[in-house]
Amino acid sequence: MAKRFSLFNVVSTVVLLFVVIVTLYPFLHMLAVSLSEDVYVMKNAVTIWPKGLDFGMYELVLGDPKMWTAFRNTVVYTLLGTAIALIVTSMGAYALSRKDMAFQKTFTMLIVFTMFFGGGMIPTFLVVRSLGFVDTIWGMVLPGAVSTWNLILMRTFFAGIPKELEESGRIDGLNDIGIFFRIIVPLSKASFATIALFYAVGLWNNFMFPLLYLRTPDLFPLQVLLRNLVLAGSASSGDVTRIGGDNQIVEESLKYATIMVSSLPILIVYPFIQKYFVKGAMIGAVKG
Repeated sequence: MAKRFSLFNVVSTVVLLFVVIVTLYPFLHMLAVSLSEDVYVMKNAVTIWPKGLDFGMYELVLGDPKMWTAFRNTVVYTLLGTAIALIVTSMGAYALSRKDMAFQKTFTMLIVFTMFFGGGMIPTFLVVRSLGFVDTIWGMVLPGAVSTWNLILMRTFFAGIPKELEESGRIDGLNDIGIFFRIIVPLSKASFATIALFYAVGLWNNFMFPLLYLRTPDLFPLQVLLRNLVLAGSASSGDVTRIGGDNQIVEESLKYATIMVSSLPILIVYPFIQKYFVKGAMIGAVKG
């Protein structure tokens, strides 16, 4: 039996192929430029395939001590911030999913209210400063510990878990905390993986918090180092001018190499949790 193609399938395929091309081309172009020799970059002869394979830019980036310090800071902020965010978000979401909780609807409405109205940057900074979190690791992980959207998504997921499971846990002598850790958490791996990816990507790419709350260069994450490189047109160690060739071309290659180094780690994580991510996002979206 011949497979029939509808107009919708053809149009969808064309649109998705266009989206793939538009999404992948800048990434492949940056990778090609960062791996190409200066003379080919100067001639604008590099598209998506490197010419004159050269790893000099990556040797410069990875040989910069400040790059490794920023990379370490970013990893610490991402891991610690994701762990704190998952703990706070999951516990808050489980409480809101319990219809027998006092003022459950009121708390839900108050939390949803923050999605549309906030105090603003200056009041938030004043609060963070009053708590003593400026220029500390806590200023990077605590102000964004709860995302209202992620909280509502996880609450919706928890609300779809059969209540009979909780009742069976109570028969076995579990309290609310025991039910959460022994029943709810093991059944919610997909939801946890999804929310963890959301938080991790946000923390890895976090740019505003370092600008607002950090003063010491040794605490800067990769995104601030990348921003300084793009604005100043030089590496943090000042080694750009020591490389032969046209400085502008070298700087362009260096910027792309730095972007690749800062982007690849978080991209590598996604394939390992893809199955949980798709399942968790879909289940949390349709159950209520």
